[in-house]
Amino acid sequence: MLGKKTPPHGGVFIDMNNEENQRMSNTISAAMVKELRERTSSGMMECKKALVEANGDMELAIENMRKSGLAKADKKSDRIAAEGIIGAKVSADEKTVAIVDVNCETDFVAKADDFVTFVNNVTEALLNSDIETKEQLLAMKLADGTIVDEVRRGLIAKLGENITVRRFQKYHTATGGTACYLHGKKIGVIVELAKADNELGKDIAMHIAASKPTCVSDDQVPAELIEKEKEIFLAQQEEKIKGKPADIVEKMVTGRVSKFLAEVTLMGQSFIKDDKVTVGKLLASKGNSVIRFARLEVGEGIEKKEENFAEEVMAQVRGS
Repeated sequence: MLGKKTPPHGGVFIDMNNEENQRMSNTISAAMVKELRERTSSGMMECKKALVEANGDMELAIENMRKSGLAKADKKSDRIAAEGIIGAKVSADEKTVAIVDVNCETDFVAKADDFVTFVNNVTEALLNSDIETKEQLLAMKLADGTIVDEVRRGLIAKLGENITVRRFQKYHTATGGTACYLHGKKIGVIVELAKADNELGKDIAMHIAASKPTCVSDDQVPAELIEKEKEIFLAQQEEKIKGKPADIVEKMVTGRVSKFLAEVTLMGQSFIKDDKVTVGKLLASKGNSVIRFARLEVGEGIEKKEENFAEEVMAQVRGS
């Protein structure tokens, strides 16, 4: 039989490693397996195997499992992760707000309790930490003392998919207010206001989620973007503007630019709850203004791999 070792002179071959493993397996108690599961969040059989290989040494088993998890994570690091969820949270005093985009490969994993808990824990820690870069975020400690990147890699090993903390934003104000809005778990918005007004802030954040403005006001629109819009308009209206006086053409271009600015700026857009007023007029009526905002949507800017649900399930079963 292939793979079977044949002892010399027809004797009985004794695999000492298997005998030792069997003996050690019999000494691993259910309580030890339970403790290792609680400390690593790994499967029962994986925990028992790790304890057997470590000769019952709990700390060595954990160390070996972490090393194995890191190896598995590194192998999956180049795979496309375009699913996931957005986490957003405002501090109790409404002076700080944070948002984070955490990605995985399939919506199947995005709904897993472990993944959702990870995103919530990262969001909470981000809210209470003074960090500015992605490297600092990955090195950040969570509430239980674990490190973000170590937990992320452990989840990759456990859930079988590449998981990335893709991007984040955090605002803090000493005199104003903040707010956030989550549309399901795929779109999130955070807002900083000149004056604290939680209800207004949530309304503005909801509007941003739906209307996707690119900036707050006209002065924040890049000049090259406006020039590009003029070029597009003139090319589209080439036949209509033939023979028209220059001042008329200029008025037509100005009108188009004004319409464009109203479409892309928060202040110029019609408010989603009352299209008779712009967001700018709404804010003015409240004696308030938006300092800045961030809108994150899962998967935006990532070339997404098409998979059907059956393939997602099979990917989980194969652990690939």
